[in-house]
Amino acid sequence: MDTGTMHLTDEEKGMLRGERGEAVKEALAYQIAVGNFFEAEKFVPVANAHVMADIELIGDGGLEFLRRLKALGASCVVGTTTNARCMDMQCAASLGQDSEEMDKEEEIMRLLEELRMIRIDSCINYQTYYQPTLGEHLAWGDTGTVIAANSIFGARTNFESGNASLSAAITGRTPAYGFHLDACRRGTIEVRLEAEMRDVADWGALGKLVGHPHQDYFAVPVFEGVRRRPSPDDLKHLGCALASYGSMAMYHMVGVTPEARSREEAFGGREPQKSMTVTPEDLDKVYQNYAYLDGAENVVVFSGPQLSIFEMRRLAELFQGRRVAKGMHVFVTTNNSVMSNARRLGYARILEEAGVQLMEGVCFYLLQNLSGIRKMNGWINLISNSGKIVNTITAHRFNTVLRHTAQCVDIACTGELQ
Repeated sequence: MDTGTMHLTDEEKGMLRGERGEAVKEALAYQIAVGNFFEAEKFVPVANAHVMADIELIGDGGLEFLRRLKALGASCVVGTTTNARCMDMQCAASLGQDSEEMDKEEEIMRLLEELRMIRIDSCINYQTYYQPTLGEHLAWGDTGTVIAANSIFGARTNFESGNASLSAAITGRTPAYGFHLDACRRGTIEVRLEAEMRDVADWGALGKLVGHPHQDYFAVPVFEGVRRRPSPDDLKHLGCALASYGSMAMYHMVGVTPEARSREEAFGGREPQKSMTVTPEDLDKVYQNYAYLDGAENVVVFSGPQLSIFEMRRLAELFQGRRVAKGMHVFVTTNNSVMSNARRLGYARILEEAGVQLMEGVCFYLLQNLSGIRKMNGWINLISNSGKIVNTITAHRFNTVLRHTAQCVDIACTGELQ
């Protein structure tokens, strides 16, 4: 095989000859093709992989691919976790998801475990399962996890496709291009923050303001002027929105993120290519630009990214002693680790008593047959505190509205579209 721009080690040459089996050989060949496309010169070892593989995403072709890998004896050689799924099997049927697709999803879940993956079904693996270290190379697939790894932790990963992250899990390496390299990690856009950030929704709105006009995978915004040190959930929502609106894979925040101890370090000694200022008025306009449509049924969603235990506690406090209003529907999604603790601590009970539908292991926008579910329920407006979800879910023809967390709860419990 012509390896093109890729220079292989003796070990990798042996893998390509099939010395570690056909599955490893095919995975490495695929990675060489990816490396050549991005003009990578070598592989780097990865410490962890995070794979997106559900029936809504990979379809029948992806299921056949997993079956083939299993038949070839494939096995993950590094710690590998799974992203949020498209079904919570406890409520899939009542929600209106397709029974045939449910069977396929269950087979996919079995195959992933047989391939030696740890099924966490989470898009917040970095908050609950695996916290990467500065400079560590990863092969992560979900956009929200990737921007968190690069920015919050200073680890190194690109947006890996399903096949790419799975191949990395099987070979233990990934092509060295993009955000594995120092040159791509330097800041390119200066963002002077003058607005006061009061809620996770504000950080999502900030991600929209910066990401939407600068849609560039290799753009790296550098935030300066942060008045209050953001929480991990704030940084999570900022990153997810930047990835959603701008396809961005990294940001810096001076004095906060590990590769931005100073402005000079964030920009790598270079001058920014662009500069912008975000004022309180800019932030207010984001919210003002969302308008409601007339409709009998509306839905409030806390999801995309999945919620941390701190977000679950806050929602429990806001819903305490209240009920979801007639004509409103409320969904909260998180992973098994957070949900288990939320049940132990009583947060889940409070939310369910208020009429909130809790879902485990999924993100709302990933749900299989979501367009059909929307039509079946007559949902018109989708209100959320997630800047990411109000952008991503429009593909399913929701009219979306971004609001602060407490305001979302008030809308859910009063039925008044504020």
